[in-house]
Amino acid sequence: MPREHRPTKSLRVLLLPPDPALALRLGLQPDIEVVPSTTARPAVALVQAPEAVAAVHQDDPECAVLVVTGSAHPGLLDAALAAGAAGLVLRDVPIEDLADSIRRASTGETVIDPALRPS
Repeated sequence: MPREHRPTKSLRVLLLPPDPALALRLGLQPDIEVVPSTTARPAVALVQAPEAVAAVHQDDPECAVLVVTGSAHPGLLDAALAAGAAGLVLRDVPIEDLADSIRRASTGETVIDPALRPS
């Protein structure tokens, strides 16, 4: 039988909406496990809109939620933080950077991609 490559304490991540390609890339990280729903008690959820933050928190108030975007839109950062998100990150960064943002959010840190910070 093959041995499990994940440490005993995997960081559970939920993708809303599901994104099989991103799930595969994140799943290759040794400490990240992509889960199918909030019933799996994810530590972090990645959502595409600030409006989705409340729905995740309703199901699991302890889950940190990162809003993932393709580009900065006026007011998006403020809307994400006002909705209770743990931060705002770019979708198309290297997977290692996204995984690092997930790890930081899971510890309670507010994570904002430097490219999305207001000047």
